[in-house]
Amino acid sequence: MTDVDIKIENIVASASIGKDIVLTDVSQALEGVNFNREQFPGLVFKLKDPKTAALIFSSGKLVCTGAKSIDDSKLAIKKTVDLMREVDTDIPHEFEIKIQNIVASANLQSTLNLEAVALELEDTEYEPEQFPGLVYRLSDPKVVLLLFGSGKVVCTGAKTKSDAKLGVERAYDRLSELDLI
Repeated sequence: MTDVDIKIENIVASASIGKDIVLTDVSQALEGVNFNREQFPGLVFKLKDPKTAALIFSSGKLVCTGAKSIDDSKLAIKKTVDLMREVDTDIPHEFEIKIQNIVASANLQSTLNLEAVALELEDTEYEPEQFPGLVYRLSDPKVVLLLFGSGKVVCTGAKTKSDAKLGVERAYDRLSELDLI
């Protein structure tokens, strides 16, 4: 399989602005914030564009989830921090954004006999009573693939889109080598 069509489903990115923040002040300044300290220790801020959710913690750490591209993920964090800066002007303009996890999906265009795959393929876990997919762990790239009998694949743990694509391609190639696809 030379060219796999990968669809990014979700990106998780994080950032630290390097200073503590007062969550009650930020919660009053941002529209669309959920803040209930008994339920969750941070603010949940939903952005409409790009459609994401940012978790904001008093330590100055932020986690953004829901973006479909790395650029949107970074944009969402920058927009959130810009809005926070309206409450706290001491928030630095420079901070690092890290991609923590990319979840992508693909289709191998072939059905899989997951019991046969579990017997032949190394580094797999398959317990159909607990989960309908087979878990396949790759070390290079370091990703986890969920393989389903339909041929659908979910890749998680990637830090780049190319790692997600490479993981799916390597899985396809290995399944082909073993005559399982």
